[in-house]
Amino acid sequence: MKPFAESSEQNKEPILSILMTELAHCARVLEVGSGTGQHAVFFAEKMPHLRWICSDLSENHAGIQMWLDEANRQNIEGPLLLDAREEWPALQVDAVYSANAIHIMSWEAVQRLIENVGRTLGSGGKLCLYGPFMYDGQHTAESNARFDAWLKERDPVSGVRDVMQLTELLSLQEMELINDYEMPVNNRILIWQKV
Repeated sequence: MKPFAESSEQNKEPILSILMTELAHCARVLEVGSGTGQHAVFFAEKMPHLRWICSDLSENHAGIQMWLDEANRQNIEGPLLLDAREEWPALQVDAVYSANAIHIMSWEAVQRLIENVGRTLGSGGKLCLYGPFMYDGQHTAESNARFDAWLKERDPVSGVRDVMQLTELLSLQEMELINDYEMPVNNRILIWQKV
């Protein structure tokens, strides 16, 4: 049976409303951590000008493939085997998108991810991250603080990430934060661009 994430179903329209603008001039987008594959299928259908490249760890590939097979769209590739902790193969993309992934990774994996993004994107390339974030060590909502505590209880190296720390790391890859969108349920979409 095809995997299904209720959160992906709930957040796909609000995310699309931002991506339609942010990815309007992009041709190829790499999704890091495609999960079930729901977002890939939905976004590829709604933005036919894009070639959407799915990726995830091998344990999620079978589920992603079910979604891709059913959708049968020509503008979706993958799923590629990508691990944030390892160096990625050479890819030519205009943007990297990831939803609800960096808070379940270790900080070390997040650092490697950002290095990979820096190597993968050329001038003008964008990184789009969706999820809950902190600002200067402060949560934006009590529910996010509870979620952070739950994440750390489950896996001590995971947790809600701080926008300032991410921006600092991304500046080393010559990327700057250009947009920060408020989203439903205390989430954000953050957009960095390579200068």
